Amino acid sequence: MAVTSEATRPTTELRRFDRLFIGGEWVAPRSGRMIRSIEPATEEVWAEVAEADASDVDDAVKAAQAALRGKWSQITPTQRGELMLRLAALMRRDVDKLAEVESRDNGKPLRDTKGEIARAADWITFFAGAADKINGTQIPFRPDALAYTRREPLGVVGAILPWNSPISLCSWKLGPALAAGNTIVLKPAEQTPASLLALGKLVEEAGFPGGVVNVVPGYGEVAGAALVAHKGVAKISFTGDHRTAQKIMQSGAATLKRCTFECGGKSPYIVFADADIDKALTVALHSAFRSTGQSCSAGSRVFVERSIQREFAERMAERSLRIRLGNPLDPKTHIGPQTSAEQLAKTESYIALGREAGGHVLAGGKRPDSQPRGYFIEPTVFVDVENTSRLAREEVFGPVVAVMPFEDEDHAVSLANDTDYGLVGGLWTSDVTRAHRVAHRIEAGLVSVNTFRPVHWMLPYGGYKMSGIGRENSLEVLNEYTQTKTVVVELAIGAPADPFAD
Repeated sequence: MAVTSEATRPTTELRRFDRLFIGGEWVAPRSGRMIRSIEPATEEVWAEVAEADASDVDDAVKAAQAALRGKWSQITPTQRGELMLRLAALMRRDVDKLAEVESRDNGKPLRDTKGEIARAADWITFFAGAADKINGTQIPFRPDALAYTRREPLGVVGAILPWNSPISLCSWKLGPALAAGNTIVLKPAEQTPASLLALGKLVEEAGFPGGVVNVVPGYGEVAGAALVAHKGVAKISFTGDHRTAQKIMQSGAATLKRCTFECGGKSPYIVFADADIDKALTVALHSAFRSTGQSCSAGSRVFVERSIQREFAERMAERSLRIRLGNPLDPKTHIGPQTSAEQLAKTESYIALGREAGGHVLAGGKRPDSQPRGYFIEPTVFVDVENTSRLAREEVFGPVVAVMPFEDEDHAVSLANDTDYGLVGGLWTSDVTRAHRVAHRIEAGLVSVNTFRPVHWMLPYGGYKMSGIGRENSLEVLNEYTQTKTVVVELAIGAPADPFAD
């Protein structure tokens, strides 16, 4: 059984976030409806949050369009960057407040949300510095003409955010969108609607012109669908399940929307026998169980060279028992509950599927006896799992890892690539030539050697196959938020030749 930290009982006062942030104003939702946000650690309603519908989304898009044509287009790129720097500073100032809201909303421990929000401020800072460095090029295609390109904003960006890391993943979209001169409408997940409204307060305090940033919490099939279908939205940036991304593509096709999708993963984590096993084990535990496994880049398939596979699995299981489960607001807690009852039920169903397919649980596999309330599940380590099983092929999004053997380098690569996903991959070895060979052969957007998931604002991030379209982060992502205009100026003196003169 996993270790359980002492529960820190949160205040029972019901919090209200009863206004949407549209056009720089805090407005009541037109329907008057509210989302009841359930605290995953207690299963109790802790907040009521304004629920946007299609009419509210329409208001937000129109406000974003007006800002795009108005004040936002009239300030310099350097001034855009200065506003973004103010926002980043306010996020650092209020990191404790923002983290408390997010931890109560999604169940992630404070130790994680504080770190994520601090890094989100770093993301905004990075892109603030890029705002006045977006340049076109001169093209010398004729000596008597001047041709050049301009990189211009797309327009209104719709950002549809996941529930596992709302503010962190918001910064991945907000930063480049604003740096490139776009305006944006943020639609947080209905499971975690509160923290982006708290962020909206800081946007207001930073002094952004009204309508540049708008926040409209709501349900995906209502607010999200309205944002995707709106003809005034030029681009959708979405993080979430690939099935939802497919629906967005279908709906957005009517207006030829540009799309960036960061979808799921079933990431391989390969350990060769010549690796530093102690380091590989420590990182494997973190990659599988951080955020209660609720990460699209979780290293949920651990492939270990057969000669050391069983020992590695047993050591991983033993160390998983030391992980402290508990209330997210307790600083001693390592991992909290799953974010929702639905997600807990999904994880439990995959544990059952793993057992039915012949897999054996070395550790975990059930709800902890010490946590009668909350959506808790123990970190779970499986062995005797086939790579063809549903447990190994489908994204669980819970703290469940399968440790499987491989015979040699070719076999490891074959197993790693035998998946519909391709977001992240990792390998551990002391052989530098093998490191490069295998890294080049793994079908994933990010491959790490002797580490795992080194996500950073300077590194492009995105998936192969069903893990997504496009990239986030790095200066490269500014291409995803701008469009190229070519301008040609005739320099020749005299009248042009008349092709119809003869």
